Amino acid sequence: MVKTILLDIDGTLTNDDKVITQKTKEALLAAQRKGIRLALASGRPAMGLYKWARELEMDKHHGLFICFNGARVVDCESGEELFSQSLSKEEAKAVLEHLKSFQVTPIIAKGEYMHTTDVFGCTINYKGESLNVVQYESRSNNYILCEHHDLVAWANFPVEKILTAASPDYLRANYEEMEKPFRDSLSCMFTGDFYFEFTARGVNKAKAIEAAYEKLGISREEMIAFGDAENDLPMLAYVGCGIAMGNAVPEIKNAADEVTLDNNHDGIAVSLEQHGII
Repeated sequence: MVKTILLDIDGTLTNDDKVITQKTKEALLAAQRKGIRLALASGRPAMGLYKWARELEMDKHHGLFICFNGARVVDCESGEELFSQSLSKEEAKAVLEHLKSFQVTPIIAKGEYMHTTDVFGCTINYKGESLNVVQYESRSNNYILCEHHDLVAWANFPVEKILTAASPDYLRANYEEMEKPFRDSLSCMFTGDFYFEFTARGVNKAKAIEAAYEKLGISREEMIAFGDAENDLPMLAYVGCGIAMGNAVPEIKNAADEVTLDNNHDGIAVSLEQHGII
């Protein structure tokens, strides 16, 4: 029996217009009425998840936020923190210093602020259009922007993650050198075409899910999860039933238990119906 549904956001829960379709929304509301808990598992911070949680009424059903790709888990109704694992101050400073050698924009979230070196200087060409990634990230997560000349000097505290932004071509060409000094000590991964990030060693969605749900008495066999990107792989492999969206990258489709329709055609709702969950 499924007791929780775990959902990546971009490319999974939302369609290409960043909207939860009506059929998918109704399916997830119906699941909660049956006592099934929802969890949003994303690279986003908690602030960037409340919009979707309120739309899905998760704040009335003790839904969970699995934030920063698993660095933090929060009950979105009570605010209780169920799990946390951050980069140390020393690790964060070392990453930020190393990144000065690359043409990337480092981003750190703290509270309601998004901290970076240049709020105007990260415009890339993405799918034929001009995109300011800092603007996109801040508006997507309701951040107030804060600029620092030197993030290394500023970051005197543990950091949940360091996000770097650049054009997809540049990141693919340089990510191995970016991660090289930290390959054995940190978790380094793509979380989008133009995002590459650093978190504490071993941080991933699966580890956070295991830690949080152990406290709630829910086993992995009672979980179903949906995802589309590389950072969803540990989550899909961990749960009883891991489902790839039809728009997922090949690695996810190959590893998943099943493949459903894409995020523009209610893949989540269709799968939940097929499994008799709603």
